[in-house]
Amino acid sequence: MRTTKSVTISLPPAQLKSAERLARKQNRTMSELFREGLRRLEQEEEWRPSPVVLAQFGELVNLLRQDANKAGRNKIADAEIEAEVEAARKEMRGRTKGAKKRSGK
Repeated sequence: MRTTKSVTISLPPAQLKSAERLARKQNRTMSELFREGLRRLEQEEEWRPSPVVLAQFGELVNLLRQDANKAGRNKIADAEIEAEVEAARKEMRGRTKGAKKRSGK
């Protein structure tokens, strides 16, 4: 009994050539190339927050801003902003690397 199913897809000629070139370059079959593409999309979906979570985050940010304004702490230096952004980026990179390790990459 087969453990896989065949799927037919349509691609414009230029995209088909690009996929064939990429598969050859990576020593993959076309099937494996598309399976890997699907796996990457699934991983991306895993860590992408839902619209509901983003909306809740926005509400929390607004509440924090209001609280900071009331307490007179609404001034933040550019260096502090850059440090916070870099810390968030580093955390996101760590999550992405963790997902790759779990998937065997």
